[in-house]
Amino acid sequence: MGNQGKTLYEHLMGKRLIRDLFNSKGVLLIAAATVLDAGHADILEDNGMILTVRDVEEVGHDGRMSVVLLNRNLDEAIAVVKGLFDHIRITRQIPLAEIRTRVIPVIRQSAERLHLFQLFTMLQVKHDYIYRHSVAVGAVSMLLGKWLRLSEAELLQLTTAAVLHDIGKTQIPLELLNKPERLSDDEFDTMKRHTLIGFEMIRKTVGTTQRQASVALQHHERIDGSGYPFGLRDDKIDLFSRIVAVADVFHAMTSKTVYRDPSPMYEVLKQLESGAYGMFDPVVVTLLIQKFMQALIGYEVMLTDGTRAKIVLIHPHHQTRPLVQAGDRFIDLSKEYSVHIERVFPSDDGEQAR
Repeated sequence: MGNQGKTLYEHLMGKRLIRDLFNSKGVLLIAAATVLDAGHADILEDNGMILTVRDVEEVGHDGRMSVVLLNRNLDEAIAVVKGLFDHIRITRQIPLAEIRTRVIPVIRQSAERLHLFQLFTMLQVKHDYIYRHSVAVGAVSMLLGKWLRLSEAELLQLTTAAVLHDIGKTQIPLELLNKPERLSDDEFDTMKRHTLIGFEMIRKTVGTTQRQASVALQHHERIDGSGYPFGLRDDKIDLFSRIVAVADVFHAMTSKTVYRDPSPMYEVLKQLESGAYGMFDPVVVTLLIQKFMQALIGYEVMLTDGTRAKIVLIHPHHQTRPLVQAGDRFIDLSKEYSVHIERVFPSDDGEQAR
């Protein structure tokens, strides 16, 4: 490396790149998450690349990627999904290999390294709801599968199925998908066909399984028989489909869409607990509520009477009504039914929830 290059890049050495670096011909020179050294400085100099401190981050004591990089990776995975869905809309062909190599690893990485509330916040819709929703349902389904102690092979199969659960919507007219008003009965019948379409598309894709196709078919079924397309009940609905059904509704209800404003995450947990969105597998729902509420211990909340407090204990039988502390006062929401949590404040704590 020349003296000029050494001076130019010296302040970047030992720091981690937070974006993929391509040359003018689109060739990847250095991948995101690489810790830069003298060899990388030679590559930068040879290609006339100019980097700033905005392109790198400090490497933490444990070597883990930062929230900034993980968030960027999630956004890039969502962009990949958008491109793939646009391709599928035209060709009806699912590029399974790209989903496995460019999307699933990012979901796994983010689910393993981010605090549960951080992951949830990142996956709330900012734009491109349909594509972000597919990644979010994949991430929540993977977490649920891990908590249910599925094998690694089952987790891969489940997460892939979750990302593809709405793939049939690529064949539904965009004016219906983006319609802000309530759908007519005929329009809703057309929309419901995405389950049947998705089933056939996945079933015909080399490398997929019947079980993955069934997730596309069954994720709107409900264990009380009130769902569609067939009104299946209980264990007639595959476990993967029951997992994805919960993840699907949880993310949808907490996200802003063209036809609905988001509901607060805590409120959705309460309503899932009460069965307000239809009947779901009680084991899966209970697990989701338990893990999210446990992850909120230590978070500050606003109660409906205006009190600002901190969650200190989750009751095993009243999980959405925890014990909170406001100054020197403890309030047991499992007994004080006149108030409840109205808002959860974000935290700067980056530790992974277990």
